[in-house]
Amino acid sequence: MNETTAQVAPTVDPTATADAIAANAPETVEQAVRVDPAFVLAKIETWVVGFQQLLPNIVVAIVVFAVAFGIGWSIERSFRAWADKHERANLGAVLGSFLKWIVLLFGALLALTIVIPSLNPGDLLAGLGIGSVAIGFAFKDILQNWLAGLLILIQRPFEVGDQIIVDGFEGTVEWIETRATIITLFDGRRVIIPNASVYSSSVTVNTARPLRRSQYDVGIGYGDDIEVARAAILAAIANVEAVVADPAPEVIVFDLAASSVNLRIRWWTPSKGFNLVKVQGEVLEGIKLALDAKGIDIPYPTQVTLFHNQTEEADGRRGEQREGWPPRPGIRRNATGAQEPGSEDLAGRPASS
Repeated sequence: MNETTAQVAPTVDPTATADAIAANAPETVEQAVRVDPAFVLAKIETWVVGFQQLLPNIVVAIVVFAVAFGIGWSIERSFRAWADKHERANLGAVLGSFLKWIVLLFGALLALTIVIPSLNPGDLLAGLGIGSVAIGFAFKDILQNWLAGLLILIQRPFEVGDQIIVDGFEGTVEWIETRATIITLFDGRRVIIPNASVYSSSVTVNTARPLRRSQYDVGIGYGDDIEVARAAILAAIANVEAVVADPAPEVIVFDLAASSVNLRIRWWTPSKGFNLVKVQGEVLEGIKLALDAKGIDIPYPTQVTLFHNQTEEADGRRGEQREGWPPRPGIRRNATGAQEPGSEDLAGRPASS
């Protein structure tokens, strides 16, 4: 084997210079890139003949994929129509699109097996299974939001048009898509919350029931008549259009506070169709005018601060210390705060000399 190799291998003169080697290089490159026209034509002819042989399969594959596309489109349209009929347009949009893509994937695999008969769908599906694991890790958040959105649409804890509170945002649900839930706040801003956060968080649905109760606390004076105040408040609430009569409004004594008797006022309004902030404003304005008309006081909190005069002799003596109140008439005290002889003491008795 070494002798054969020695015969085939070219001999290189170790004493040859770089110029001599470079002089022989162009001839070697020309021989390497020289192309035979007959070989090229033969290759092209082979490709054309192969394409002509595969052309019927390609046509059949295109027809099969077109049929799959039509079936997928029909399934999506039918599911959307069913969802719209049952007032579940979001679910129809998500599941309809999902089913359409499944049909298209099946049609694409079938078309590939027609064009390439040697292709094994089982091996392709196995490869897709392995690839789906990697795709699942790469797009974990997207798939998680999609699945959460699908569960929200199926379980229907809230719907488009409901007023909800989630993650500190309160507004009206505008749309539920595959990735996020879109909420329009009451100030006109739009919030896009990922479905995974919505599904795993506590959600308050303000419009889940036809009626919604509101309440407010109003304080009246201790010397005012509670029944008169209650009648005035109920009459004022009855004049507000949005407040329903059944369940009837309530006025309950809720707290005996430091400077007022607090009444808790409750009323019911439809959860949809009215601006509850404006309704509460009308209710409170009517209550204020009604209580003023009846002469009922609405006191504000008062606070009295008493300071001990530590220069007095009575400082620290219970029953004798004045605790910040001014001295009674007739009591005279000297510069040190001591009671002068001849004046009355705290009990009205003359001071002893």
